[in-house]
Amino acid sequence: MARIRVFVVLALAVAAGGTFAYGTYQYMQNGGPKGTPAASIPTSAVLVAAQDLQIGASLRQEDLRAVQWPSNAVPAGAFGKPEDLIGRGIIMPVMTNEPFLPSKLASKEAGAGLPPVIPEGFRALSVRVNEVIGVAGYVLPGTRVDVVATVNPTMNQPDVTSKVILTNVQVVAAGTKIEQDDKNKPVQVTVVTLLVNPDEAEKLTLASTEGKIQLALRNPLDKTAPVTFGIKPAVLMGTGAPVRRVASASTGRKLQPQVAPAPVAVPTVEIIRGDKRSQEVVAQE
Repeated sequence: MARIRVFVVLALAVAAGGTFAYGTYQYMQNGGPKGTPAASIPTSAVLVAAQDLQIGASLRQEDLRAVQWPSNAVPAGAFGKPEDLIGRGIIMPVMTNEPFLPSKLASKEAGAGLPPVIPEGFRALSVRVNEVIGVAGYVLPGTRVDVVATVNPTMNQPDVTSKVILTNVQVVAAGTKIEQDDKNKPVQVTVVTLLVNPDEAEKLTLASTEGKIQLALRNPLDKTAPVTFGIKPAVLMGTGAPVRRVASASTGRKLQPQVAPAPVAVPTVEIIRGDKRSQEVVAQE
């Protein structure tokens, strides 16, 4: 009798397990509670990046990979045909398995490399640098700098002037590289390419040919553009009249140059005591 009970319980357990497994299989086949078969969801071929791609790269067949994407969730502007992508340049980094979108691609006519990266209305201008001017190799693509020019406009030594001529200028290339590496290590280069508008290009060209330039690395989050009036050797050494910044009385903000008054000369006499000399101010009544 006991054996019969054991066999009955075992048979019921097997039947219950089989029923549960079959129900689970049917549930998964129907795509969950909505009852939509998973195999019936329409999909479309979308081209994604087969590997990480950096700025300036030209797309090749091996850079592309087609995946099936739900048709109702295809990203706007996504590509499905390789011939629409091959040969186009990358203007923004694309990560592995990321769909190709028009906003990260140059036009077919623009080609690859640096030219398609330049925004409309700007120019890429290269200047020669050394280890000092290049801020010890930390002037890398994507960083921002101020340009300080030192020029002698009259060829007289007292008129040598240093002044910030450009502020918050983006570096688009260091040497031949237009993309930073992952570790942002310093890179020693002899040429740095800056992104400037035509007016700034004129200033930078004149400063680099008529004098010397220095790049000042700045925090990319700092958007300020302070007004400076330059400095001359006499002012630097404290023997000249400095140019000061004062707030305009009308606005309280606008800066106007003001020359400090020259110090008034006071009468002095030279007193010699043995081998010592001293200057004494003559008291005036």
